[in-house]
Amino acid sequence: MNMKSMKQARIGIGLGATSAIAWGVDTVIIGLIIASTPFKEAFVLAPIIAAFMHDFFSAIWISLLMIVKGEFINVLKLIGTKSGLILILGGLCGGPLAMTFYFLGIQHAGVTYAASIASIFPGIGAVLAFFFLKEKMVGRTWLGVVLSIIGVITLAYVPSKFDVESNFFIGILFSLGAALFWGLEGVISAWGMRGKNVVPFYAINIRQLTSALSFGIVIIPFVQGYPLVFEAASSNIVWWLVIAGLLGTMNYSLYYASIDIIGAARGQSLNNTYVFWAIATEILFIGTPISWQFVIGTAIVLLGSVLVSGNIKSSKTDGEPRLNKGERVNPV
Repeated sequence: MNMKSMKQARIGIGLGATSAIAWGVDTVIIGLIIASTPFKEAFVLAPIIAAFMHDFFSAIWISLLMIVKGEFINVLKLIGTKSGLILILGGLCGGPLAMTFYFLGIQHAGVTYAASIASIFPGIGAVLAFFFLKEKMVGRTWLGVVLSIIGVITLAYVPSKFDVESNFFIGILFSLGAALFWGLEGVISAWGMRGKNVVPFYAINIRQLTSALSFGIVIIPFVQGYPLVFEAASSNIVWWLVIAGLLGTMNYSLYYASIDIIGAARGQSLNNTYVFWAIATEILFIGTPISWQFVIGTAIVLLGSVLVSGNIKSSKTDGEPRLNKGERVNPV
C-alpha cells in the first residue's frame, strides 16, 4: 500500500471511531426518550414511533445538507440505478428492521444491555463480508472480531437479570435481531457503494429516506401510530428527537464513509465501540455506577476493534486495486 492509500486508511479508521461516539450518545438519548412522556404511556408503540421519528429527523438533516451542497438531485438520480436499489435494500435492513429491533431491545433490556448485545454486529458483518464481498480476513482480524464479541458479553452479563426479569430475555432477542440486520446493512451498503458515482453522503441520504418513508407510509399507519407521533411532535420531547436525529445522521455519515474506505468488516468493528461510549455517557451524565466488569469488558472491546482495524498496510480487499477515492472497480 502506498503512502496515499495508508493516509486514506487512517482517515477511514478515524471516521469509524468517531461514528461510534455519535451513536453511543444517541443510544443514551433514545433510552431517555422512550422512558419519557408521552412514550412511557404507550409501551407497545413507543419503540416503533421513536425509531420512525429518529430516522425522519435524520432524513431531514441529511437531505438539507445535500440541498445546500446542490447535490440532492444526484441522490434522486442514484435511486433509480442498480446501486441505488441495493442501497435501498440496505436501508430497509438497517432502518425499519434493525432500528425497531434495537429500540425494542432498549425498552425491554435497557440501554446498557441492548447496546452491548447489539454490538456483536461486526462479527456477523465480517463473516458476511468474507463470503459475499471477498474481503480478506487475516488471523489477527478474526481474533479482533472474537475479542469484540467476548468484550460485549462481559459488559452485558449480569446473572441476576436473567433470574428476575422475564422481559430481559425478550430484550436480548430483539437486540440480537438488531445485530443481524445491522450486519446485513453494512455488507449490502458496501456492495452498493462500489457502484459508479456513489459517495457515502448519497448512500446515507438514500438510507435515511428509505427508512423514514417505509416507516411513515407502511409501518406507522399499520400500527395506527400517528396519534402518538403528533402527540410527541407537539411536546418538548420533540427537541430531543431532533438532536437524536442529528446524532444519527453524524453516525451513519461517518460510518458509511469509513466502510467505503476500509471495508465493511473494519468499519463495523470500529463502529462497534459505540457500546463503550453509550455506557460511559450513562456513567457521566446519569450516574450509572462503574465496575471492574465494565472496565475489563470495555478494554476487551477496544482491543478487539484495534486488532480488526489496525492492519492498514493492506487494502480493504487484497485483490481490489482501489487506491484513490475516485477510482471504482467492478461497477454495479
